[in-house]
Amino acid sequence: MTNSPAPGLGSEPGRHRVGARLTSSFGDERAGAWADKLWTAARAADEYAALDVVADALDAGLDAETVLLEVIGAVQHRVGIEWAANRMSVADEHAATAISDRAIAALPVRRPHAFVGKVTVACVDKEWHALPARLLAETLRLRGWRVGYLGAQVPTAHLISQIHRTGADAVCLSAALSTRLPVAHAAITAVQAVGTPVMVGGLAFGVDGRYARRLGADAWAPEARAAADRLSAGFLPRPRPPHQALDDLPHLADQEYTMVARSSRSLVRETFRRLEERLPAMAGYDDDQRERTAEDIAHIVGFLAAALYVDDPGLFTDFLTWTGDVLTARGVPAQSLLPGIHLLEEQLRDFPRTRRFLDAGRTTLAARP
Repeated sequence: MTNSPAPGLGSEPGRHRVGARLTSSFGDERAGAWADKLWTAARAADEYAALDVVADALDAGLDAETVLLEVIGAVQHRVGIEWAANRMSVADEHAATAISDRAIAALPVRRPHAFVGKVTVACVDKEWHALPARLLAETLRLRGWRVGYLGAQVPTAHLISQIHRTGADAVCLSAALSTRLPVAHAAITAVQAVGTPVMVGGLAFGVDGRYARRLGADAWAPEARAAADRLSAGFLPRPRPPHQALDDLPHLADQEYTMVARSSRSLVRETFRRLEERLPAMAGYDDDQRERTAEDIAHIVGFLAAALYVDDPGLFTDFLTWTGDVLTARGVPAQSLLPGIHLLEEQLRDFPRTRRFLDAGRTTLAARP
């Protein structure tokens, strides 16, 4: 190793953006050319040029929402693709994301005579990919909503306190990483318990919103414009009465998710130790390689736990496929993940559902060319 549906349900890159859209569409045919110009400025880390592109696009007749979503948003989507393909470093990605933030701040937002309603927009606890949530917050502001944008990593208790204080008509929660689904579920049920409906979005919930439905969200949207359209169509339905996680996910009664999640640190440590014993090549790893190996094991355990939480082995195999692609782009064979899968199976042999998920992961990796 190395480096039945709920009512209303129908790009800053992270290390594991499983399920990312492969294309970025343009509603305004002129937006693509401006996105190319902004991309050039972002790759050069030229903030001033980026701000000029935004101003010039607005002067050319693009409305602020188009610039926000089809120019800035499209560039950020491309950043994720380029990072995964190993054509951008982490430093390049951070610089491009900072430019996107600055470009968003430069967009004009006119105060409406009367607000459409009040919406709180936040990332779930532990989710630090804030740009998708900010794109939604700014889209809603442009459409006349009073928006409370809370940013990244919002603890659920603080979110509830803010809702009580502001009286939001709806809460929009964002999560990019599937490993955040358990805390997202806790946030959804807590917000619903105070009588406020919840719309969710982000790659964590699946490209088709399947995990939003599983977690009992009141609505789901694939991207900012669709979310704004859904809210504009009418307020979300009132949420269900207070309920427990088992009401949405009865399979959690087997305790396998709980046991894997609670023992995740010891699983990572023991898997790393056994790898050292069985892979002589690790004796020659430098500190950076050892750290990357430990991180890869931790990600495998984290996504395994998330898959157990929603009872979907596809979440785990999609993660391994995506990670295999990222490793391959960096010259590392995807099969390098297999020893860790095998060692986890050794430690989790008493958990039948977990073994089934790990076996699916091993089969997926073994089938790669």
